[in-house]
Amino acid sequence: MSRPSLATFASLAVASLGITTALAGTDPFFNPLTQSTAVASPNHVNELHSPWQTPPGLSQRNLMSLQEVEADATQSVQRVPFGGISSMFDMLAYDPSGRYIFIPHETPFGAGLSRYDTTEDRTELLFAGDSQASDFSACWGQACPAWAADFAAFDPARWTPNGTVLLGEEWSGLGRIVEVLNPLGDAPADPIVTSLVEGEDYRTLDSIARVAHEGINFSRRFPNRVIYYIDEWNSGSIYALVLKTPGDYTGGGQTFVLSVDAFMPSGGDPAANWNEGVNETAQRFGMATWVPLTNANGRPLRGISDPFVDGPTVDPRERTDVRGGRAAADDAGGTPYGRPEDMEVGVLANFNEVLYVAVTSEHSVISIEMLGNRKAIVREFATAESAKNVGFAATTGTLNSPDNLAQDALGNIYIIEDSPNSGDVGGDIWFARDTDGNGVAESLDHFMSIQVAGSESTGMIFNPVAPEKFVVAVQHPSSTDLEEVPDGFGDAVWEFDVSGVVPPPCDDGGSLFGVAAPLDTSCVSRVGNPFASDLRNAGRRGVATGAPRNVRW
Repeated sequence: MSRPSLATFASLAVASLGITTALAGTDPFFNPLTQSTAVASPNHVNELHSPWQTPPGLSQRNLMSLQEVEADATQSVQRVPFGGISSMFDMLAYDPSGRYIFIPHETPFGAGLSRYDTTEDRTELLFAGDSQASDFSACWGQACPAWAADFAAFDPARWTPNGTVLLGEEWSGLGRIVEVLNPLGDAPADPIVTSLVEGEDYRTLDSIARVAHEGINFSRRFPNRVIYYIDEWNSGSIYALVLKTPGDYTGGGQTFVLSVDAFMPSGGDPAANWNEGVNETAQRFGMATWVPLTNANGRPLRGISDPFVDGPTVDPRERTDVRGGRAAADDAGGTPYGRPEDMEVGVLANFNEVLYVAVTSEHSVISIEMLGNRKAIVREFATAESAKNVGFAATTGTLNSPDNLAQDALGNIYIIEDSPNSGDVGGDIWFARDTDGNGVAESLDHFMSIQVAGSESTGMIFNPVAPEKFVVAVQHPSSTDLEEVPDGFGDAVWEFDVSGVVPPPCDDGGSLFGVAAPLDTSCVSRVGNPFASDLRNAGRRGVATGAPRNVRW
């Protein structure tokens, strides 16, 4: 008899205690890579058929690409005239049925949202700015009138508990959050925002601070009440919005910023970059407090800048017409981090809610354990110095500029790097092993590495109804620039299935919660991987989405 995986024992032990949530992670289900991959030329066979180097047995298949959509007059997708960043697929989102994948476009103007139908194999553009801000000499870095019906740099796309999709502007535009109100309806004949009805097809959310948005997510305990988000800046802060009325994103609420208790007493400067001057030695980890920026109705507190002012993504120490959330965080003593980007919300082994945030400039991921009563603990979850491939053959890969995060049904966190480590070496995806669920990974296990020229991996997300499958996008490959590569494959979305992954050799047994794990070396020769079954079972039980405790505001 084959040895069940660690996840199986965890599930049995937790079930025996009458608890409906899970540990925050499992042992790796694959044999890790030992190096980052080399990058091939545009439209190389690897880009067309297998963009990632993966562990044996991890299948990958193309769902859609710019080339496919643009060759079919019945499909549509956003592309603006800007070379390699003309479409910019980014943080993908699923609807709860797993049928539709939503693709935000991180273009410098004319940003939009496309929807891919997995059943019909069809892509349609649902929403896009009018591209009037394409005159960069007039609008780059400032809040000019051309942004009135234009949007830019949609980085996150997030399915909401209300059945809508949130989009957020990052490095271009004004730092707004846009809500697409009928994402499952018929695609509009003309998806440009000037042809859509504001308040019926979409709306801008004025209750969320204007920052450089990427990571935005909902509390697991109070998904209709608490929204977490970040400011992607080298003095970037982490925010929370507690809605005045649950589920009402337009009705206002109280905005908070995270401040490590010892940061300012240790000499920290909220307005400075994370590693600038006094911040090099200031304390940015440990006990923390969610400090209010507004009252419960959303009005800025005395001495705090208005966090809802539109503006460019520049330094508030240099100009006053910047995105309001940045200056407000500085006023309140928000602790700065080096370009916080994506965010996942999970549950630790002690059943506390936890936020995971990729911190790109610091080459790390932090965890923020919620303690209740506006208190938290900030830890380094994974860093470039973290142990790698523990118990397996070593890797020469390094954690470089972590950008995106993903979470599977068992609570495992996957770390997706930003642009490639160099022009010749592809960016990586890491499996963060946190088997004790304490918010600090014991190992980073080398999972995947991209082989596509000029690209990065982005938008990794697991299918909500088939949790053994996940999708990842190839963003801004060199082949998107049709002037350089006339027949370019372009940005694309790929699907993976862990069911056939060759599992690692069995160990010498052990125990978890007193449950004996029998010695068995036969698993290395089995067909299939028990991890896929564990994911499916966890998905059916809703294990990783169980309600945590200690989220009291």
